[in-house]
Order: sequence, then structure tokens, then C-alpha cells
Amino acid sequence: MNNNNNTIYGFDVNLICDFFLNTKRQGPGSPDVTLKALSFIDNLSDTAQIADIGCGTGGQTMVLAQNVSGTITGLDFFSGFIDKFNLDALKLNLQNRVKGIVGSMDNLPFEKESLDLIWSEGAIYNIGFERGINEWRDYLKPNGYIAVSESSWFTEKRPAEIHDFWMQGYQEIDTIPVKVAQMQRAGYLPVASFVLPEKCWTEHYYQPLSEARKLMLKKYPHNETVKKLIEFQHLEEALYNKYKGFYGYVFYIGKKI
Repeated sequence: MNNNNNTIYGFDVNLICDFFLNTKRQGPGSPDVTLKALSFIDNLSDTAQIADIGCGTGGQTMVLAQNVSGTITGLDFFSGFIDKFNLDALKLNLQNRVKGIVGSMDNLPFEKESLDLIWSEGAIYNIGFERGINEWRDYLKPNGYIAVSESSWFTEKRPAEIHDFWMQGYQEIDTIPVKVAQMQRAGYLPVASFVLPEKCWTEHYYQPLSEARKLMLKKYPHNETVKKLIEFQHLEEALYNKYKGFYGYVFYIGKKI
């Protein structure tokens, strides 16, 4: 993603957010994976302060809130996501300790050393993995945790087609050992890392997109950019099915030291 001109692969960010407003998750993941990552984090009391950065509509945030007793603040730059986030929190009767706010992940509105846990599923790429884990560390209490999912290579070498596709969109994609080393250099004890299962892409991400596409085409029936965005999504899915042995999302959990 290029935040300097507010585009992703040349598509306007606001248009992309409008599309993903109709989805429960804005990237690969699942409730089971959220809970697995959470299982590596201890010492979360009912006074814990948690931030979900780049929360989107909050699908994973609500799973967190139903399994921890602390206070959670979801942050995203797109106000439409936050409106849906807060509405869902209200529906689940979580509004007393779960709140979504509009903000930027490169200028967090929290006090330094005020958070017990920073969470971010599939969103840290917006400012880059290494920059994110370094800058966000300042907001964690001593022994606080960070848990992020990030696109990663599974092999040292990969076919040119998928390599070039990712280099166009996110040049910071790298292998798991490199990401773990970056976390350690940033001042964390690497606690765990694990690959998200294939169903996080297929069952929980790509399949639900079909309904969102129908809604988007109904809303913008003659918009060529929308059609191109959907064509691009089909390409992305086809490339994943072809090259899923070479890359995927990986959860990285670290403890501030």
C-alpha cells in the first residue's frame, strides 16, 4: 500500500474501504486463529488496556473482547469501518469496554507505556512491519505484548510471477526468520510465530468476498474502476491458489523487554 497517494495497487483507498465495508474481515484470518494468537499472551487482567490497530470493521476485535476482560480500543482511518465497529460492539453488549475511534496508525492517540497489548491483524503493512513494531513499542508497558499478522514468504526463492506481484504491492514482504529477527532487534522477546491455515484465505476471506462484489456492482453498476478492482481481486485469488506454497500470512507475537 502506498499511503503517500492513498492508493493500493493504483486503486483509491476510499473505494477499497467502501468495498470491504460489506465484509466481516478485511483480510485472511479466522476466530480460531485470533484465539490461538491470544493463547500466547498472559497477564491480561480486567484492567488491561488493549489497542487493535487497523481494526477494520472489528471482526477479530469482537472475538478478542469475548475472550478477555480488559478494555479494547479499535483504531482505523476509515470512519465507515468505525461506525460499523461501534454498532457491532453495541449489538454484542460490549460497548462499555470496546470502542472504535478514527485515527492513524502512524500517529497513535495513546499515552506512552499505557497499553498491555497491541493487536493488528493484516494491517501493519500500511506503514510497514519494521516501522510499526518499532514505533508502537513505545506505547506498550514493560512486558506488554504485540501480536500482528503479516504477509511472509515461506521459501527463500519463489517464481517470478508471484515475486513481482508482491514487490509491486508490498516490498517489505520477507521470510519468517527475517521477520522474527526484526522483532527481536526492535526490543521484543519473540514469543511465537505460526502460519495461518489455508482456510483463513479460502473459507474466511475469499468466499465471503463474492457477496461483497455483488453489493458493490449493484451500488456502482457503471463504474469501470469498480469492475477493475473486482478483476484484480480475482487475479489475487488465482495467484494465491497457484502459489500458496510460497507465501501466506504469519502471526508474530512478541513481548516488550
